[in-house]
Amino acid sequence: IFINNEWHTSASGRTFPTRNPATGDTICEVQEADKEDVDKAVAAAKAAMQLDSAWRKMEPPRRGRLLHKLADLVERDRKLLATLETLDTGKPFLQAFFTDLEGSIKTLHYYGGWADKIHGKSVPVDETFLCLTRHEPIGICGAIIPWNFPLLMLMWKLAPALSCGNTVVIKPAEQTPLTALHIGSLIKEAGFPPGVVNIIPGFGSTAGAAIASHEGIDKVAFTGSTEVGQLIKEAAAKSNLKRVTLELGGKNPCIVFADLQMAVEEIQKGAFYNQGQCCTAASRVFVQDRIYEEFVRRSIENAKKIVIGDPLDPQTTHGPQIDQQQFEKIIGLIESGKKEGAKLEYGGGAVGENSLFIHPTIFSEVKDSMRIAKEEIFGPVLCIFSFKSKQEVIERANNSQYGLVSAVFTKSMDRALSVSGALETGTVWINCYNAMHVQTPFGGYKMSGNGRELGEYALAEYSEVKTVTFKMNDSM
Repeated sequence: IFINNEWHTSASGRTFPTRNPATGDTICEVQEADKEDVDKAVAAAKAAMQLDSAWRKMEPPRRGRLLHKLADLVERDRKLLATLETLDTGKPFLQAFFTDLEGSIKTLHYYGGWADKIHGKSVPVDETFLCLTRHEPIGICGAIIPWNFPLLMLMWKLAPALSCGNTVVIKPAEQTPLTALHIGSLIKEAGFPPGVVNIIPGFGSTAGAAIASHEGIDKVAFTGSTEVGQLIKEAAAKSNLKRVTLELGGKNPCIVFADLQMAVEEIQKGAFYNQGQCCTAASRVFVQDRIYEEFVRRSIENAKKIVIGDPLDPQTTHGPQIDQQQFEKIIGLIESGKKEGAKLEYGGGAVGENSLFIHPTIFSEVKDSMRIAKEEIFGPVLCIFSFKSKQEVIERANNSQYGLVSAVFTKSMDRALSVSGALETGTVWINCYNAMHVQTPFGGYKMSGNGRELGEYALAEYSEVKTVTFKMNDSM
């Protein structure tokens, strides 16, 4: 447990194992934090936010330099961090090295550049008053990190929070704490003052719940399931009405009018990337009826190119699911698709015995009423639907409690603009998928969450705006 730039054992003395999902082996034991440890972390973060503290008095350009220094240290340890991420999550090493680590480094540099550019405005009112606004740190920010992208999602929260001058208490997912803990050592090496960043490994029902309900925490950011997001928002409301940003589930529609082969390849990247364990997974694919059968055929052929195996093997493109609970949930939903009448075109089961690997799975002839069409599977399952008209497919695509991302594949710019304007999602990709950039905001409509991460928009989630009004006196 990393508090005040020092390593601690848990107050309870308990530990928990973190396991390699590809082999089932225990990697190591990790200290298990609970409420008492969270209290200590909050006290350290509060001390670091005092008006006379080194962090609070630090000039913004120096805050930015610390973030750039942290980015350089992550770059230095890139192979180590990618290896830890692969061992802990089961994702292929090259995906961790090139996507997760590259995204983490870019996020730190991006918000390092923002640190000295966060400022308010002068507001004209009338000649007797001068009004200006100040953008100030919120205070202590809690960050609860998911297991599917442990390092990248950590940086999405840590970097803007520190850029704005806040202090942070981080709870990594209990399944994947290792990269977050290594970041603790880099925080100290980079020169951040004690208490600015605190890392509390533990379980959601104890450490996570303590963060969500803590009276001393001013804001909480969470990425994970919609169900847990609802609990966090309720706890925040019942405690001190702390601010909340939530990036939650998705049941993301892709609409294919044209460009068949490109659509097949891009959509399968979205459906099967990270073993389908993505909130952005391309899980509902609507294909115009005149090209439907050809799309299904090409999807099957493309899926056959996926290489399942040891995540540390550079040839591997598909690893295991994170744990037994997720494995059983995915297999259960695949079985429900079969029972409800969807046509299993490819995959559909486990790879071998006593493993967490699941074959990439493709269903056709899927109906909107089926469980696989409505529930977030969070696994490597692609569901293909047929549609006739633009108006029909827009209505069906929007008929979901979720609204995270969507995609449109078409050669018509007019159609791309009209359909993207009608879709109820926070992101719309045109002729591409999972095209994420640190400069562009990310978040969802409806039950896919509140607030935005990334880009300039994320700074508003970590800042308070204060209005200061002066009465003018022109007497000599």
